Amino acid sequence: MDTSLKSGRILIAEPFLGDPNFERSVILLCEHNESGSFGLVLNQTTNSYLSDVIEGVYQEYPLYIGGPVEQNTLHYIHRLGNLIEDSVDLGNGLFWSGDFESLKSLINIGTIKTEDIRFFLGYSGWGAGQLSEELAQNTWILSNIDSDMVFENEPVQFWRTVLKRMGGDYKVLSNYPIDPRLN
Repeated sequence: MDTSLKSGRILIAEPFLGDPNFERSVILLCEHNESGSFGLVLNQTTNSYLSDVIEGVYQEYPLYIGGPVEQNTLHYIHRLGNLIEDSVDLGNGLFWSGDFESLKSLINIGTIKTEDIRFFLGYSGWGAGQLSEELAQNTWILSNIDSDMVFENEPVQFWRTVLKRMGGDYKVLSNYPIDPRLN
């Protein structure tokens, strides 16, 4: 398995992680360099919508929690390519960010479907070398993902679905109980 940290990879929380911010989380790594890492939790939903936090948006797009850092910031990933100018290509059909004003216009004229974009409040961040240390401590499982996997699977079972698709020992891990003491 490729163990290199780079944009477009996912971090899958080990079942015994013990951190409530990241329990059963799958994080898309959007940026990784010598200064640190930035990612978005793909499977933590909210009961809020984009129109609740951004004026001038007239469609209902669900909001997700991208992580515990700066939850007053908005981020997004999509599979629309260059339809949204200045998007960052993460590979495998996934794109991050882009020109927000043109995005709002595309949303309001109905060009963008909810199944092609996800919006996040906050993000997950690591300082220089921190994520590499966490990987060495087996806190995370590193894997690849594509846009279909991200956008076409339910967030509630996403952690389990990703591990099952990886097969082998990971498939076994996918059935690990949240609290093994209750078994």
